Amino acid sequence: MTNRIKFTKMHGAGNDYIYVNTLKYTIEDPESFAKKWSCYRTGIGSDGLVLIGSSSVADFSMRIFNADGSEAMMCGNASRCIGKYVFEEGLTKKTVLTLETLSGIKELFLSVQDGIVTEVTVDMGNPKLEEVTLADGSKDILVYQAISAGNYTFKGTAVSMGNPHLVIFVDAVEEIDLAKIGPLFEYHPYFPQRVNVEFAQIISKKEVRMRVWERGSGITSACGTGACATAVAAVINQKTDREVKIVMDGGPLTIKWDSATQKVFMTGDAVKVYEGELSL
Repeated sequence: MTNRIKFTKMHGAGNDYIYVNTLKYTIEDPESFAKKWSCYRTGIGSDGLVLIGSSSVADFSMRIFNADGSEAMMCGNASRCIGKYVFEEGLTKKTVLTLETLSGIKELFLSVQDGIVTEVTVDMGNPKLEEVTLADGSKDILVYQAISAGNYTFKGTAVSMGNPHLVIFVDAVEEIDLAKIGPLFEYHPYFPQRVNVEFAQIISKKEVRMRVWERGSGITSACGTGACATAVAAVINQKTDREVKIVMDGGPLTIKWDSATQKVFMTGDAVKVYEGELSL
């Protein structure tokens, strides 16, 4: 008899994943299934696979696998979707949840109307400036410094939100050939574990237009941790206020870098697209 499992397709700001409740179903080879199911022509189509599980240190746990099968440490958009999933599926009645991830425990704050989660705020923790590995093997931080790959040179800022990001401010983000330039910087020697690459255009002190090349997934409609890293880099480089709207291809997120706690809070939607069954 063929093993069948139920899945839910969800997205946050267009960042779409396949969600499986491993409290009910066992996925023994998530790396392979992430690659197979994420393919748009022969599978479901997504940016990756998210496994919702139990935790001994939080209310729930999250494991996330990119479309290429590699495991990611954290995804802010997926975190919001998990908050919506566990509440609306009756797995919890809490509107303040903790979620165990590979980059630590995150706190989720659910906005609920008539039993439906309309918005989720995630405490993304404290950012830090990412150390890069220079050509001579030494380590240093990168803040608005020249970085080159291929025939391209930009000024970049490296920020960690529990996963690595390279934020590059440009005058016209729509003119960036993301498919060509993104992978060049993803595999830059400064980042032995590869890096997520954000190109950002300052619209005002309160708004930034951003596009992203995600490590392991390529061009995506949105990246929650990338939006947070972009907001942090914008503040560090004195380009925006500490609360800013980050507008991505899939929609906006509100990011606040709290001056008192130094924590970053991300607020945005979480949308259930459809449910289905898969054969293992």
